Amino acid sequence: MPTTFKLNGEAVSSDAPEDAMLLWVLRERLEMMGTKFGCGRGACGACTVHVDGRAMRSCRLQLSRVAGRDVTTIEGLSPDRSHALQQAWVEEQVPQCGYCQSGQIMQAATLLAENPSPTREEIVSHMDDILCRCGTYGRIIRAIQRAAGETAAADAGRSG
Repeated sequence: MPTTFKLNGEAVSSDAPEDAMLLWVLRERLEMMGTKFGCGRGACGACTVHVDGRAMRSCRLQLSRVAGRDVTTIEGLSPDRSHALQQAWVEEQVPQCGYCQSGQIMQAATLLAENPSPTREEIVSHMDDILCRCGTYGRIIRAIQRAAGETAAADAGRSG
């Protein structure tokens, strides 16, 4: 029996086995290639997606656990790449190899959704389990700070 869930706002069904990992269903069956395979153990964070607004590691999440839920991948965060984090990533020149970037951005998006003005320490704490082989952690922190500042400025402009 197919597993049905929302993917980036659209209802989808997959006939993959219920114990298939969401990462492989996304990549191989639904052609969402932005979510990356890193370690396969949920330790690196390259496979991070949102499930009902929470950051989760798709390499450790069975398809059956997303039935009826909302899943957002990097492709669904902002289809035109206009999300403040995506823009800040470019401005701060975060990517080098780029492999971890979708996971980093998805993890950061949950932080800003919960806390639109995080301190540096809060950013580091929230992001410390997403690995970057290139070591661009300083740029990642600056990008999150930039996105938080730009979002706050935009919100102030709308309310003022």
